[in-house]
Amino acid sequence: MSISTITRKVDDLGNAWEQFKELNDRRLREIEKKGSADAVTIDHLNKINNALDNYKSRVDSLEVVLNRPMMGGMEYKNNISHETAIEHKEAFINYVRKGIEGDLSHLEKKALSSGSDADGGYLLTPNMSGAIAKAVFETSPMRKVASIVTVSTDQLDVIQDNDSAAAAWASSETASVSDSNSPTIGKVVITAHELVAQPKATQRLIDDSSIDIEAWLTEKLAEIFSRTENTAFISGNGSGKPKGILAYGAGTASDEIEQVNSGSAGAVTSDGIIKLFYALKDEYAQNANFFMNRATVQAIRLLKESSTNQYLWQPGLASGQPDSLLGVPVVMASDMPVPANNSLSIAVGDFKRAYQIVDRTGIRILRDPYTEKPYVKFYTTKRVGGEVVLTEAIKILKLAA
Repeated sequence: MSISTITRKVDDLGNAWEQFKELNDRRLREIEKKGSADAVTIDHLNKINNALDNYKSRVDSLEVVLNRPMMGGMEYKNNISHETAIEHKEAFINYVRKGIEGDLSHLEKKALSSGSDADGGYLLTPNMSGAIAKAVFETSPMRKVASIVTVSTDQLDVIQDNDSAAAAWASSETASVSDSNSPTIGKVVITAHELVAQPKATQRLIDDSSIDIEAWLTEKLAEIFSRTENTAFISGNGSGKPKGILAYGAGTASDEIEQVNSGSAGAVTSDGIIKLFYALKDEYAQNANFFMNRATVQAIRLLKESSTNQYLWQPGLASGQPDSLLGVPVVMASDMPVPANNSLSIAVGDFKRAYQIVDRTGIRILRDPYTEKPYVKFYTTKRVGGEVVLTEAIKILKLAA
């Protein structure tokens, strides 16, 4: 896909945005003049609002294809031969198709950079684990902005400096100086929880030589892992799964996230969004992102700043440029709540500093042809964790008066 194709899609997005603004201004004039907007105007406005989402989605998809990131994961050992790598891959595919283990365990230990796991099963090939990692990254809103670390154990200890050590100016060389306050040190232990996927297929499909079983399995696993992870990073309760940003209590303590009321029950307001953003400290605001559902984005496109009459939302009209709200990038996350009374529909923060994702190396698979005949199930596990490690770097908008 060429850059010129992306440019044309971006131009379509810009034209749709200009039409949207004209129609919304008409809607506002009709409300001011008659007390309500014409149904035709509202219908047309809704259609363009949906079109804006479609245009942006296409642009983002094209850019993903052109700029797929390299992701770390399971690797072959540096000192193995090409023949050993091919032999291991063939043995793995033979296990997937026919359940024949053969020398797979020996080849795995010989070829892969990670050792065997007592939990059983076999590690996916580096090509498969790398492809899954890329696909999950591309479809994960949180992974695009959070910190990610890969570990070889089941947990990561994160040290927190809850207060900065104080400093003072000395008025002269002999002047007395008060002792500095010591920072409060805390620790967050992030567990890499086991995430299970069990795609299944008939033995006939698996035996079909025209089907790339490796690609089929990779696609299924990536879809399941991504969907489940995304939900947990937003709303997971931390029990056997990552703890999402919406699972923390409301407040300003070190284990709470401050919630800001929108000023109107169930509705997103301009003043509420501005108040939310300026609740962030400057050190977090400069690298912040907004998180919200598509339905929330559509509601925000209608809003203007009262003193300047300027729209709060702006589309990204350059290649690689995201949509923005108050000049801050917007990340669409389908797992964020849709606007409703008391919903926590918008989050803003420096997620790189605030949220830590932990991946354990390796994805394991166990072929199961017995428990759901005539299907063969592929019991596949990966370990992933996630928690907020700096709560003051995130603020959440509550749609309440």
